[in-house]
Amino acid sequence: MEQLILVNELDEMVGTMEKMEAHQKALLHRAFSIFIFNSKGEMLLQQRAVEKYHCGGLWTNTCCSHPRPEEDTAAAALRRLQEEMGFATSLKKVFDFVYKAPFANGLTEYEFDHVFFGRYDGNVEPNPREVAAVRYLKVETIQSMMEEEPNLFTPWFHIAFPKMMDWLSWQQVA
Repeated sequence: MEQLILVNELDEMVGTMEKMEAHQKALLHRAFSIFIFNSKGEMLLQQRAVEKYHCGGLWTNTCCSHPRPEEDTAAAALRRLQEEMGFATSLKKVFDFVYKAPFANGLTEYEFDHVFFGRYDGNVEPNPREVAAVRYLKVETIQSMMEEEPNLFTPWFHIAFPKMMDWLSWQQVA
């Protein structure tokens, strides 16, 4: 059984709990989200496998998951990127945020989410148990799609994407 790291609002560990139980009880836990860009500046999106326990078939950032107890979050992000998307690349943590999203099936994501960026131009070989499809798109195209068809995207992507855009705009000013 997969265990999650329960945290407080400062991302300090307060315990562990089995993954589904933590989602049923809507407890704050540590997570990460990865945004991969190619050399053209396009972002790699994934469509979650339909069989996922929530948000199946929705589009989201490149990869997201939870570190295991005793596992460094950055190391977990690298591990999970390889497992889920079939490639490895260096990642840089750029920001974090907390969000809470209840789902119709009774589960709730309540996460302290660490966000990592990376660059990659090679082959993507996603795990079909995790990912239904992948595609690189310009961020402006993603933004338009989210405005026109918001129900195609995961709840956390609606929160993380604007934060990612803000971070990118600040990098261009600096």
